[in-house]
Amino acid sequence: MSARRVLVVEDEAMVAMLIQDLLAELNCEVTLVASNAAQAADFAQTCDVDFALLDVNLGGGQTSFQAATILGQRRMPFAWITGYGRDGVPASFSGAPILSKPIDPHLLADVVRSLS
Repeated sequence: MSARRVLVVEDEAMVAMLIQDLLAELNCEVTLVASNAAQAADFAQTCDVDFALLDVNLGGGQTSFQAATILGQRRMPFAWITGYGRDGVPASFSGAPILSKPIDPHLLADVVRSLS
């Protein structure tokens, strides 16, 4: 089975590396990492991935909501990663799975299975 390709949107480099390590254990390859809203939106428009993991808040008041909208229009599955729980995600995006920070590897595995 080939590795599932993943877009990760995360502004904190150490957290992005942790996510990458956790995903590698789940036979996933992080092919793109976006660290700001503009980059996330650009990648969302052009990426060829199996699913995406999106941090809600990207620093400086930026969010990944535009990227989520684009992914939704492209019918590409994604999940949220946030320290704010369900309250940090607008109701219009509530259908996507939500992972809380710090990330529980077992819950991440469940989300990866649900997105694949």
